[in-house]
Amino acid sequence: MEQVHIYTDGSSRGNPGPGGYGIVMEWVGKTYRKEFSQGYRKTTNNRMELLAVIEALEKIKMDNVQITVFTDSKYVSDAVNKRWIDGWIRRKWKNVKNVDLWKRFIKAFNNTNPTLKWIKGHNDHPQNERCDALAVNAALKKENHLIDTGYEATEKGLF
Repeated sequence: MEQVHIYTDGSSRGNPGPGGYGIVMEWVGKTYRKEFSQGYRKTTNNRMELLAVIEALEKIKMDNVQITVFTDSKYVSDAVNKRWIDGWIRRKWKNVKNVDLWKRFIKAFNNTNPTLKWIKGHNDHPQNERCDALAVNAALKKENHLIDTGYEATEKGLF
């Protein structure tokens, strides 16, 4: 079975503040490698960590591929590996932040069935360091920022 390794990171300059995510995708055993990043004008670090994983999983268009996502976010990895999401769903998302992204995450997760692995951030892991640089640079490049409508709507009390 084909294997893809995905490395992700999120960043915000202030929390909330301008933010961004970075993704490195590698086809195991091949020279195929892709990088992605995007900045947002106002968001949080947790939202960017989660959005990085979502965006990466949504890019997978093949079936029958084994996917491993490496993240330095305990928020994301523990939600899956410690099955926090199951409790959130049972409680109908009561007192859960970033529900808009978690619902999107579940759809992407169910479509790809990845394994999530936590890696220590800022620990000289080459792909994680590259994701961090992509995320930070995306957060700082204000001319290409998107609007994190989920965050800004919640902030304004619309949700």
